[in-house]
Amino acid sequence: MADPARKRATYEDVLSAPEHMVAEVIDGVLYTQPRPAMPHAQAATTLGEELGPPFKRGKGGPGGWVILYEPELHLGSEPDIVVPDLAGWRRERMPLLPHEAYVTLAPDWLCEVLSPSTQMKDRTKKLPLYARERVSHVWLVEPIAKTLEVFRLDGATFRLIATYAEDAKVRAEPFDAIELDLSVLWLR
Repeated sequence: MADPARKRATYEDVLSAPEHMVAEVIDGVLYTQPRPAMPHAQAATTLGEELGPPFKRGKGGPGGWVILYEPELHLGSEPDIVVPDLAGWRRERMPLLPHEAYVTLAPDWLCEVLSPSTQMKDRTKKLPLYARERVSHVWLVEPIAKTLEVFRLDGATFRLIATYAEDAKVRAEPFDAIELDLSVLWLR
């Protein structure tokens, strides 16, 4: 006997999720997970602090970016609803923030901080979605393994440009105007 057709999850399902959960809809499926653990939160927060002054405000860097922590993105016609850890738009593409609680314009860059419970979804569900939406760069940060993977959109898929580990000093596109010391990302 075949399974009955599953109802596609919607924004109402996201809004109905418990407050302490992060809710996303990908390909009509609702995914929920608890707020991240401290190594994850440390890496995401510190990366935002490192990129903000030179790229948001132009202090010690070129400026010209809007960088947001955990923005809710509604992408595609269905839409898919995702919450990356960090996302950035070049200021010329998004000169003003929308007034809604979410953004419908795909970012130019985003970062997913991988957790044991979310890395499969981040790699197999979200990366293809980001490629479909033409996000130019994606960073995957793994705070337990202390790695940064840098991807660039290459046609319809992402190409791994570089992998960095532990205390490397890196210039990673699209933020290669500054040197980033990875050691500050890891919980000590």
